[in-house]
Amino acid sequence: MTISRELLIGGKDVPAVSGRTAEDVSPFTGEVYATVAAGGVEDVTRAVDAAEATFPQWAALSPFARRRIFLTAADLLEARTEQAAEIMALEAGGTRPWAYFNVGLAANILREVAAAVTAPRGEVLSAQEEGVLGMAVREPVGVVGAFAPWNAPIILGVRAVAAPLAAGNTVVVKPSEDAPVACGLFVADVLREAGLPDGVLNVVTNAREDAAEVAEALIADPRVRMVNFTGSTEVGRIIGTHAARHLKPAVLELGGKNAILVLDDADVDYAVDAAVFGVFLNSGQICMSGDRILVHESLAEEFTAKFAAKVGTLPSGDPSHPHTVIGPLVSGASAQRVAALVRDAVAKGATVLAGGGEPDGAVHPATVLQGVPKDAEIYYGEAFGPVVTVAPFADDDEAVALANDTDHGLTAGVITENGTHGLAVARRLRTGIVHVNDQSVADEPQAPFGGFKASGYGRFGGRWGLEAFSNTRWVTLATQQAHYPF
Repeated sequence: MTISRELLIGGKDVPAVSGRTAEDVSPFTGEVYATVAAGGVEDVTRAVDAAEATFPQWAALSPFARRRIFLTAADLLEARTEQAAEIMALEAGGTRPWAYFNVGLAANILREVAAAVTAPRGEVLSAQEEGVLGMAVREPVGVVGAFAPWNAPIILGVRAVAAPLAAGNTVVVKPSEDAPVACGLFVADVLREAGLPDGVLNVVTNAREDAAEVAEALIADPRVRMVNFTGSTEVGRIIGTHAARHLKPAVLELGGKNAILVLDDADVDYAVDAAVFGVFLNSGQICMSGDRILVHESLAEEFTAKFAAKVGTLPSGDPSHPHTVIGPLVSGASAQRVAALVRDAVAKGATVLAGGGEPDGAVHPATVLQGVPKDAEIYYGEAFGPVVTVAPFADDDEAVALANDTDHGLTAGVITENGTHGLAVARRLRTGIVHVNDQSVADEPQAPFGGFKASGYGRFGGRWGLEAFSNTRWVTLATQQAHYPF
């Protein structure tokens, strides 16, 4: 059964001004899952109108009242876990374990921002003038333009709006064309039910061919004071350029070319289990996915054999099946893109240790490549699919050099049984995140989350998220009359 959804503007479900709609297609079945309103520039203006009109009341609302909404929304979201799993499977090909993880983390993001709402948000400053009290006060910026991606739709849909809203801003969100329900409308439904006032959160869905125009209109609107984008580095550069052109700050969480380092003192069996999880969770469609495994040469043969053998056993296919690990990619075109990366690497000398071959619709086999040369596209390019390269290293210096040989810098994992050794290596990696004796995929709502280099800038998580979407003001109060020289 196909569902139909409209835009959310000012607390009302409304059609696009043009009356147009867009189809939301299931990557596994190829059938239309939903039709959504195809919003345009006029609809962006309507949404910003609503957000701007509501901002003063929302910003003035008691922090305790705001906190109650987010805590309620967290409980409501968890109560809708099965609905979320169904939407993710049908709309984006997400497996059930991945959907459950999305809901659990997203609910905790809501709880974390609820706690941060009433945390201290400023400081008293030492003043130069006698009798003057100085303060640094953090205040909401106004309307935030947010972009929510499809790959972790519940997590990133919530993250697109939670911290900006908690800081007292209003939001207009443009969800991905590949998951407009899961990462936009469903999240808004939960927050509406939790008591979020009309107009505080507005959702503008769009047709794929209108994406660039809608995004630029949202960023260009002078009432939008800040931009929040999670997505590919390629699109992030465009978003960041538009924001800079209009002198608007942006938080950008972009792609990664993440390495998992298996040091010479690692437990091989643990390293295999950790790496399989870090590479193939959500079929490798996570910004933190391990694209590269670097293994000390003393362990390389044993690790590679065990790793390839385990990868070859991963269940694939229907995302609604509870044991599926490798579900469909977001589209058949995405699966073909990954297959082309594998073919290119093999043509240039790489060896396939597991998987390879052609995809079945949008399902690409879990694939392990060895001996990938630098001129292969996948060597530096983000795979964003169920494929990984494995390479040996001789010592820590070489491991660090290989791991840092990328324009990206999001996350990394360092597998070792020696914490001191692991920390020494971790501190040399040029990433925003690194996990010692763990793989590259991890996210906790209270931790500073974000990248370095081409993986973006700004931080989500805990107080860092609220600070990112606030404006710091210097306010003074003179307790006595000043004396002026003229």
